[in-house]
Amino acid sequence: MVVSKAWTLRQHFQGFPKASDFHLREETLPQPKNGQVLLEAVFLSVDPYMRPYSQTMMKEGDVMIGSQVAKVIQSYNPSFPVGCHVVSDCGWRSHWVCDGAELTPVLPDWPQDIPLSLALGAIGMPGLTALYGLEEVCEIKKGETLLVNAAAGAVGSVVGQIAKIKGCRVVGCAGTDTKVSYLKELGFDQVFNYKTATSLEESLREAAPHGYDCYFENVGGKFSSVVMPQMREYGRIAVCGSISMYNDTTPQTGILLSKTNKMFVLILQGKLRCNEHITSGFNNMPAAFMGMLQGDNIGKAVVKV
Repeated sequence: MVVSKAWTLRQHFQGFPKASDFHLREETLPQPKNGQVLLEAVFLSVDPYMRPYSQTMMKEGDVMIGSQVAKVIQSYNPSFPVGCHVVSDCGWRSHWVCDGAELTPVLPDWPQDIPLSLALGAIGMPGLTALYGLEEVCEIKKGETLLVNAAAGAVGSVVGQIAKIKGCRVVGCAGTDTKVSYLKELGFDQVFNYKTATSLEESLREAAPHGYDCYFENVGGKFSSVVMPQMREYGRIAVCGSISMYNDTTPQTGILLSKTNKMFVLILQGKLRCNEHITSGFNNMPAAFMGMLQGDNIGKAVVKV
């Protein structure tokens, strides 16, 4: 028998999440049966969507939702031998027993010099979201001007880099000068700190006097309202998230939407940089989650167990 740790939702969030909203419990897992596997978490993902989805997909007492890279440590399923790694949506758990029906195997030829944690980042959901939003929603074309907000985040940073690879002009904004510096390192054409800008409207106009062909929306709220008049005719918008509104107790006006080998190639060629904010220790999951929502991170936030 294995004793698993699990973070549960003690009570639904009211405004910004608090440590007291979470409860760490232990549970004894059953012995895996025929067709089942026992997973041990290696990396757990920390994502903005967990905040709004917890309101609609969870009830108090449920294990917090989320994905993880896990190692198979016991197996009665030939599709998942002991020692292999998988991506699982079993939530904030240290261990779990399942039948493998919803597991995604990590590629057996995963390059040794690419961290497994990127299966939760640029080579996982955030990277696929960026690629899908640009290619399928925005249908971005060479020479166009793209605006992406929350540009130093897990999705936004990939969005901007892919757009540059495709020959576009990229404008990005973020909430700290450190993040702005990081975006300049990534090759963004124009970047600014929206928190210190005297006028968001003027900063956007100065960055792209002729307007924006594509807009990758991660923030929502007031920001989206300011951008709309600056979209060019036939402009396209990919609405990925609205993180500025997730912790509101009073609703505000404002405006959620996921090809992996391509991402491997871009990283191996050095064309796509992936910054990770890694927190160590399963017990630090709530702190990592709250830090991500506060905008403390550059790039993808994960917890290493």
